[in-house]
Amino acid sequence: MIRISVDVMGGDFGPEVVIPGAAKALERHPDVTFLLFGQQERCLPILAQFPKLKEKSTFHHCEVSVTMDEKPSQALRRGRYVSSMWRSIEAVKSGQADVAVSAGNTGALMAMAKFCLRTMATIERPAIAAIWLTLSGESIVLDVGAGIGADAQQLLDFAVMGGAM
Repeated sequence: MIRISVDVMGGDFGPEVVIPGAAKALERHPDVTFLLFGQQERCLPILAQFPKLKEKSTFHHCEVSVTMDEKPSQALRRGRYVSSMWRSIEAVKSGQADVAVSAGNTGALMAMAKFCLRTMATIERPAIAAIWLTLSGESIVLDVGAGIGADAQQLLDFAVMGGAM
């Protein structure tokens, strides 16, 4: 069973899109469970429309959500430990979830993940990875966002991380 932690408030439309998306994922993968993090007054009425998702989820109220236009440093100051984004990442760190998902502010997500999860001592900067479906199967592409260039050591780090996947 895969446990997915979700920042329900993330993205331009938050729970109005994220909750139906999680319900669709559950239809395709019924063995998945969800930890949903968000503002209950916005999320619970929408979650009530998806009884199967509600049954396979635990909801965690968070007062703070990270906006799409916040600088990463501002998001960390305001949302560290209490935001839906931080708490969804923290669920992975604590072992409650296997993976965290957020459609939110990419820079804030990278900053919070780096502070919460840390990197290996030899890895200077984490990379965003994407799975690309190809005619011959799946490929993983690293450094697909949130970075404005990389030096030689960081490129080597990306190769090490990619090789470990």
